[in-house]
Amino acid sequence: MIISAAILDFFDGFIARLLHVSSPIGKELDSLADVVSFGVLPGFIMYSIINTVKVPTLWGLDKTIGWSFGEEPFFLVTLLSLPAIALIIPIFSALRLAKFNIDTRQSDSFIGVPTPANAILIASIPLMFMYPVSWLNLSGLYELFKNEYVLVVICIGMSLLLVSEIPLIALKFKDFSWENNKIRYLFLLSSVILIAALQFASVPFVIVLYILFSVLFRKK
Repeated sequence: MIISAAILDFFDGFIARLLHVSSPIGKELDSLADVVSFGVLPGFIMYSIINTVKVPTLWGLDKTIGWSFGEEPFFLVTLLSLPAIALIIPIFSALRLAKFNIDTRQSDSFIGVPTPANAILIASIPLMFMYPVSWLNLSGLYELFKNEYVLVVICIGMSLLLVSEIPLIALKFKDFSWENNKIRYLFLLSSVILIAALQFASVPFVIVLYILFSVLFRKK
């Protein structure tokens, strides 16, 4: 669903310009949809991943403190557990989208990592394990994403990148000419090659490549 939302988000602005339709409420509804698709949903996914990998609690609190809530135990320290760090993803996604709506600098480029990129990165983690690439098992890459503290670093690092001041190229096309979009085309071609070789494990590398292309584009 995140990938479907990203595809629709990629084309919605282009179609709106093609049909010459726009409205202030459309802009707000677009951001509201983005908060859900690229903020809330990846936040739940990351919470589930960390919770599945390991459920340590902060300050060594005992998980058995709590009471029965229906048929399932509800622990008093649930919100103090490490997986709860994933809650910062929807918070920072909402903050990033609010800043985007009022920042006039972001008409042709992004300031900070866009929420769809962050959401796709997080969504790719469980897919790596569902559809592993055999030769990557030897590299230790999959084991890296099974470490709960690596996942916490991803949560915090990507959340900060969402609201950072790093200028990044926008991947939405105003037209399809080579002259105006050569950086975008080169990035997309490189991404296709990585995806063909690494499948879902390529996504973190594609995000890094996206940042590198943006820095090179800025210098140029």
